[in-house]
Formats: sequence, structure tokens, C-alpha cells
Amino acid sequence: MTLLSVADALERVLAHASPLAAEEVPLADADGRVLVYDLKALRTQPPADVSAMDGYAVRAADVANVPARLKVVGEVAAGRPFARPIGVGEAARIFTGGVMPTGADTVVIQEFAKRNGDHVVVEKSAARGRHIRVQGLDFKAGETLLEAGRRLTARDLTLAAAMNHPLVPVHRRPKIALFATGDELVPPGVQPAPGQIVSSNTFAVAALARAQGAAVADLGIVADRLDDTIVAVRRARDLGADILVTTGGASVGDYDLVQAAFAAEGMDLSFWKLALRPGRPLMHGRLGAMQVLGVPGNPVSAFVCAVLFLVPLVRRLAGRADLTPPAESALLGCDLPANDERADYLRATLEQGPNGPVATPFPIQDSSMMASLAKADCLVIREPYEPAAIAGSRCSIVTLDR
Repeated sequence: MTLLSVADALERVLAHASPLAAEEVPLADADGRVLVYDLKALRTQPPADVSAMDGYAVRAADVANVPARLKVVGEVAAGRPFARPIGVGEAARIFTGGVMPTGADTVVIQEFAKRNGDHVVVEKSAARGRHIRVQGLDFKAGETLLEAGRRLTARDLTLAAAMNHPLVPVHRRPKIALFATGDELVPPGVQPAPGQIVSSNTFAVAALARAQGAAVADLGIVADRLDDTIVAVRRARDLGADILVTTGGASVGDYDLVQAAFAAEGMDLSFWKLALRPGRPLMHGRLGAMQVLGVPGNPVSAFVCAVLFLVPLVRRLAGRADLTPPAESALLGCDLPANDERADYLRATLEQGPNGPVATPFPIQDSSMMASLAKADCLVIREPYEPAAIAGSRCSIVTLDR
């Protein structure tokens, strides 16, 4: 049987995925979210000519010849404009952000002025417009400053706030339901009985999803019984999950009941075997509007499948354009044999060498080994039927977040 390629599988996963509907959220909740509509400035910034420095607001003509002695007629602080005009031979003490008084057209910084009672002596002239931030220097009301499709950063949020937007229209966060299957599983903190192991996959999968902005509901561990598995699937649908991720039980063994549960609920199966290592028994389908990903039970397989398929799916639903982690180039740190019909994603360390980054795969790549996964800096990608490669040759990698 011909196995589905990683690229073809990803195309199927994304085929029926569209960005989720818009919602307005407070700025504090908008970091990393994607704008649905253009955002226009609701005000002009600065709203008037203001001082850029602490000093004295004066007429440039009065300080053309220095030293110049001027009468101080008032004070201007940020938020407290000075209504009286500045006349010939007059000055106003002004602080950064203060609105320039009518009649004043320049600012002499305080380092070049000496105060003496109600007079100030200006020791250095200042050209007209010096140290003034003119009205609209930053932006003007009605300007489009943040465009639809932009993933909001910390810098964007400060701009949106300055534009006077308390709420921003963004795509809704994808909702993910998640459960692990297996009679052998116990939660962390429980002493496993003979034949049992500690459940770990869901923590990595949930963390990857949350890092992409998803809201995750962990439905726990489901026993290897068809009725229990069906109940868990229905709980995910009742929660309104956009994606249901299961770990383990997606193959065709006597105790692999996930496919049967999905079939009983009417799932439209897309695929369940890939030309991928680790991660061959990955399953994908749809239950109505809910996407389903059944990742393998081996921890490394579950993680790699989540990186390759869950992350892009979450990003698509969240409205992002950068769906897949970019492949980068590195030098191999060791020889590798020729590959077979499956694409290989090898855990590897990544170090900076004299000729660029060097990726060195671990010698043992068993998909149950979590210690090497935690130590890995990247995944070395080996395409199907790729010939043997020697140390120092070029390879493609996907870096992992640290």
C-alpha cells in the first residue's frame, strides 16, 4: 500500500480549515492574535504641537541674538496647557509633552537658559521649530495603521492603544479538546502498577497548541473501552471544540478503539497512515465542523505529528499566514545512511560551527525516548529515498523552541 506523503497529508488537514469568526477583545487579550479588519486611527498624535524637551517656549526672533533676557509669564506641563499667548520678549517654562503656547515657535532647552526670578537669560539661540513635535507627527486621525491579517505584537498593541482603540477585532481563538487513551496510562504523581506507565503525551501537545494561541481543554485519560471513547468524543463536541486531538489508540489493534469510536459518531476519515517516521499511524478526519487528529501513542511520534500538523492547523484557524515552521539549512554532524520510503524527522542537537550551524542526530531514534527529545534543538529532515549523507554535507532542519 502506498503511504500518503507528509505534504499531501498536510494539504488534506488544511483543506477544510478556514480562519475562525471575528470577535472584539480588550487590548490586554490581543497579543499574538490576528486582526480581522483594518484598524484606523481614531485620533491625531500628537493632537497639537508639543515640546520634545524640558525648557522654555519662546519666539525664535527673540533669541536670535544671545544672550537674550526674557520675562517668564507662565508654566506649561503635560496635560496642563497655558492659555495666554507668548508676546514679544516673553517666555513660558515648558516641560516635555506640554502644548506649545500660541505665539511661541521654538523651545530653548533648560541647559542653555538661566532662570533669575521671573526672568530667564537664554545663552544659545534656537531656530524656529526646534525641539517641537508638530501636530500629527506620528499619525493622523483616519489613517490605517494596522492592516487586516496582521498578527499583533507588543509594538502593535501600544500603537492600537495610542490610536484610542480599547478593543480590537481578531479571529477567535481555536478551541482544542484533548484526551489520551490506554488502560496502561496513569497521570503524573501516581505510582504505576505493573504494566502501567505515566501519561505524558498530552502535556507536550497541549503546550504546543497553547503556544499558538489555542484554548485547550484536557479531557484526561480514557480507558480502552469503546463506550468510554465515544463518551469522550461527544464531550469534545459538546464543548464546541474546533479540533479534537487524541493520543494513542489510532491504529488497528484489538485495543485501538479511537477509529471505531469516530466511525460510530459518523467521522469523515481523511487518512490514517503516512510515509512518516516517527508518526506513521496518524489519523485525520472531520466530525461535522470539528477537525480530528489522532496522533500515535509513542511520545516522540505524538510530538512530531503535533509540530507538523496540529501547529499549522491551529495557525490556519487563528487567521495566520505563516502556517508551517520554516525549514532551515545546517551541516550534518555525522554520517547518515540512505533513507527508505518514509520521511524521517530525526532529533538532533544544534551547535554553531566555523562554517555555520551543525546538526547532529542522536544515534538512537526510538520514538519512545523522551530524554533525547527534551535535549533536542532541532529535527533533521530526511526525505523518502534520500541517499546516504556524510558529515559536513547540507541538511534541512526544523528548529525547536527552547
